[in-house]
Amino acid sequence: MSDDSTLPEQPFIAHLIELRDRLMRMVLAVLAIFLVLFPFGNDIYVFVAEPLMKVLPEGTSMIATQVASPFLTPFKLALVAAVFLAMPYLLHQFWGFIAPGLYQHEKRLALPLLASSVFLFYLGAAFAYAVVFPLVFAFLAGVTPEGVSMMTDISHYLDFVLTLFFAFGLAFEVPIATIVLVMAGATTPEKLAAKRPYVIGGASC
Repeated sequence: MSDDSTLPEQPFIAHLIELRDRLMRMVLAVLAIFLVLFPFGNDIYVFVAEPLMKVLPEGTSMIATQVASPFLTPFKLALVAAVFLAMPYLLHQFWGFIAPGLYQHEKRLALPLLASSVFLFYLGAAFAYAVVFPLVFAFLAGVTPEGVSMMTDISHYLDFVLTLFFAFGLAFEVPIATIVLVMAGATTPEKLAAKRPYVIGGASC
């Protein structure tokens, strides 16, 4: 689909080889970042757990209910953080694979969309950590029944916050999704404007 008709088409096996090479680079990039982060896994976990630790009642703490949790939980967090930090490079490799098959005008649109999607996902995760976590955990600590000690399991906490990171990261992708839908002809700005009251009402519920 390239504009330059002089470029020869690569055989199918060449595409598979290129895909394999790019996947290997992606895996190696994640692995390299993981090896750097893993020694600091506990410190990273303390940082992620800080919004909850600030609201825990005095004399209480987080707990590990499984034997391997003190090791596996920071390990999992370091791995997720490695993928998170490597995302620009991963998308660069993805872009390098699909770009030769795009028309020039598609390249001009796709690259800004990819860059914007990465930025907005990071922004959504930062918003969750800085704004949502303190509010949510302060509320949960405040409604804990009398006589019940709030002692959260470290593994369950990590699963919860990763879900929120992912959810808010995706929520911040709505502008990109809207642009893609309009570009694909699935909807129009006029139709979206007409449905705005329903969207606002649904988001408020």
